[in-house]
Parts: sequence; C-alpha cells; structure tokens
Amino acid sequence: MKTLEIKGTLRTEFGKKGTNAVRRAGNVPCVIYGGGETVHFAVPAPAFKQLIYTPHSYLVNFDIDGKKELAVMREVQFHPVTGDVRHVDFYRVDESKPVAIDLPVVLTGNSEGVKLGGKLILSKRKLRVSALVKDLPDTVEVDVTNLGLGKSIFVGDLQIPGLAILTPATTAVCAVRMTRAARGAQAAAAKE
Repeated sequence: MKTLEIKGTLRTEFGKKGTNAVRRAGNVPCVIYGGGETVHFAVPAPAFKQLIYTPHSYLVNFDIDGKKELAVMREVQFHPVTGDVRHVDFYRVDESKPVAIDLPVVLTGNSEGVKLGGKLILSKRKLRVSALVKDLPDTVEVDVTNLGLGKSIFVGDLQIPGLAILTPATTAVCAVRMTRAARGAQAAAAKE
C-alpha cells in the first residue's frame, strides 16, 4: 500500500472563528478519530493535492507537531462554488486490526468480447475492501481475458487472498457490451 507523509500543526481554537482563521492562513482544518483521542489539526492546502486528486488510495503518515499518526482518509468536504478543500476527516489505523479502504480497480488482459467487436466498460472504479495494513495491495486487479460479448464480472466472482471485499457481491465491476457496428455486422451475417 502506498504511503504519503504530511506535516501538520495542532489546532488550539475550534468553532467557526477558529476554523475560518485556519482557512484564511491557507490551511485546511482536519481531524483524526478512532482508536484513541480525537486530534484536531491543520495542514497546508497544497499538501492534499496528491492525496485527493488521484485515483490511488494512500495510507497517510502524519507528523503533527512531532507526534506520529497513521491514518486513512474517510471524508473530504469541498467548497460548493470554488471547489477548494474545506475539511478532511481521517480514521486512525491500528496495524494489528483490519482497516476498510477503497482500492482502485485495474483491468488486465485482452477480453475475448473486445476481440469480437465489443466494448469493455468499467462500471466500478473502486472497491471497498478490508484487510490488515501489511496485506493491503495498491490496486485490485481483475483479469478480463475470458470475458465474452454480453458478459459481466461481478464482485462475487472475485477471489482475492488476504482481502475481504465489502462491496456487495451483486455489484458489476466490468462488462463487455456489443457496439452498434458489431450488432449490424452480426445482423448482416445472420441474413446471409
């Protein structure tokens, strides 16, 4: 699992005035909760660029005024007009307990259905999984080599050792659909 290092400072003032003062200083108010005391802190806004605007999932190593914390991002709040990051929630990670996190899906192989003129559609870009931190992969790889025309791969079809998939088993991950051109060619071949 990829990790990211972020430095922050403890917040001493809370509420509307304290939060607005943090934002005016160019920082983002944050909180770490779960498994101990709640920690309120502030981080410079540019530090979140790599964490938020990426398809990858990260474990975050925080250095908050010299105190180390390991956490995963739970929620991000954006300004409705400007799109700026307003607040970020993090969940503290205990390395001896499983953690639930969203991992990106990566499709591998060349589908049989695509070779026959179909179109591969990725329906679910991330899957919610649970595992110990040391067992978490960077991505969930799905092999689509044997996926034919009109067929789908569901979450229930995936068997990944060491991971418990929390996304419902009936959720489609990807499918191969027939294109109009392929349907027309198939109809023309059927008429002959």
